[in-house]
Amino acid sequence: MPHALEIGRLTAEEVDALDTLYRTTTDRRERTRAHIVLLAGEQGMTAPAIAKIVRETGQTVHNWFKRYVAEGRERLRDRPMLGAPGKITKEYAEQLETVARRRPRSMGQPYSLWTLQRLADFMAEETGIRVSYETVRRTLAAAEIMLSRPHQTITSPDPEYLVKKAIEEARDH
Repeated sequence: MPHALEIGRLTAEEVDALDTLYRTTTDRRERTRAHIVLLAGEQGMTAPAIAKIVRETGQTVHNWFKRYVAEGRERLRDRPMLGAPGKITKEYAEQLETVARRRPRSMGQPYSLWTLQRLADFMAEETGIRVSYETVRRTLAAAEIMLSRPHQTITSPDPEYLVKKAIEEARDH
């Protein structure tokens, strides 16, 4: 027969802290972990019984219980995930903002509007740092810069074009 998790009885302060965490956190995983400890400490339930309630494996329940015993309530939170350091430096971000605010043709490019991919390519050539267009988008969004869609305008070399256009629009209304 499975034995109860060896947590012993929780103190009133521990129950209050875990209950507050359970009721106030917006992190579903943290809430489940607090629930695991509360069920073990208040009800004396076994890992398999708790696993059925919280829809986890018995091993997962047991692991979280051990972490709580070893490190306390703070350990119920996820640890920050460390990945590779970002490629974007402050100088790169500043240069990207400057470039994005200028017309591509003024930067020697054969097109009239920037796209995220064009900016990523241009910056890779200029700085040697290759980033995705999504990284470019996030960097520009942090600086409150949004690339707009191109707008089609019809023009004519005819010097009378604006007058003719106004007459045509007046007829349509």
